[in-house]
Amino acid sequence: MITIAALYHFTRFPDPAALRPALQALCDMQGVKGSLLLAAEGVNGTIAGPRAGIDAVLAHLRALPGCAALEHKESHAETMPFGRMKVKLKREIVTMGQPDIDPRARVGHYVAPQDWNALIAEPDVVVIDTRNDYEVAIGSFEGAIDPGTHSFREFPAWWEANRARFHNKRVAMFCTGGIRCEKSTNYLLSQGVEDVYHLKGGILKYLEDVPEDRSLWNGQCYVFDGRVSVGHGLVPGDYDSCHACRRPVSAADKAHADYEHGVQCPACVTEYSQSDRERFRERMHQMELAEKRGQRHLGG
Repeated sequence: MITIAALYHFTRFPDPAALRPALQALCDMQGVKGSLLLAAEGVNGTIAGPRAGIDAVLAHLRALPGCAALEHKESHAETMPFGRMKVKLKREIVTMGQPDIDPRARVGHYVAPQDWNALIAEPDVVVIDTRNDYEVAIGSFEGAIDPGTHSFREFPAWWEANRARFHNKRVAMFCTGGIRCEKSTNYLLSQGVEDVYHLKGGILKYLEDVPEDRSLWNGQCYVFDGRVSVGHGLVPGDYDSCHACRRPVSAADKAHADYEHGVQCPACVTEYSQSDRERFRERMHQMELAEKRGQRHLGG
């Protein structure tokens, strides 16, 4: 059984590049794969591996300056959902493009999953999904507003264009694991919104803690690993991922005339050149050869 840990923590790393070699080496030694982002504002990522390996990496992270309180969310899979381990340096651990945003200074009110249903049922509360459009497309909370953004960087502009709609409303926000809401709630507070709330632990914690018969969640939750999506109880869902654009692909998408396995899906059929398609086809060919040899191609 593979243990999967999703985590983030905002702190101040004076030299994040200096942290990378030891973290990469530890993950490689422990058989842990996935992706960790390091930036001056903290760490973010999802990793998977054996129980002992995940525990070793989490202990290492919590020993870093300011990270003793780092929290993580766990789930499990029968097979490894990642092909490699990448520790990458970034300007932001979640990109919003707002240099004055600092979640360490102030964020919205945290709402436990058990209290979320009551909050979003209040008539003066508006619920905003801060995720990207392709994530929202496969699942969200009942009545939640979809900003229709292609990336989190677009959220501030969407808010400026729509803020009048939410005058005299309390704003409840949610995302996959909670990290985007750390920044989006800080942003709304800086824009003068007084009552801002966000789901503690994100959708993943809600799906883990709230029984399905009491849930207000519809559909599945997109995750950034080989599982593609999860449902209540964090059980792996039934979506695959388009190898070209990485969007979730349903059974209906696969039956569409525009779908070609590993090359394109109906959503990205106009987004790539013919040379791109040929490159994707060659990648699929190499993946098939690797599978015949009993290996896993890193592009898979």
